[in-house]
Amino acid sequence: MKKNIHPDYHEIEVVMTDGTKFKTKSTWGKKGDILNLDIDPKSHPAWSGGEKKLVDTQGQISKFAKRFKNYKKNKEEKVDKNKVQAKPQINKEKK
Repeated sequence: MKKNIHPDYHEIEVVMTDGTKFKTKSTWGKKGDILNLDIDPKSHPAWSGGEKKLVDTQGQISKFAKRFKNYKKNKEEKVDKNKVQAKPQINKEKK
């Protein structure tokens, strides 16, 4: 490995949403830092089967929902407006 071009790889402690802890190596933070997870496989609906809800700590989910609440409705309206009516076909015979 070349010297002075790679990030520092050190041990950190990760705290899951249920409070369990484990140590791992990472380039995140500094040696001995604690990484507290907001979402992990124990709390995310994709892994938990939808039993638990996401904790919206920064309002990102509500912003997304508000911004795109009419997306499907607007998309259907645009499709209706853009439908092209079939033009009658004219048979041109070569003489």
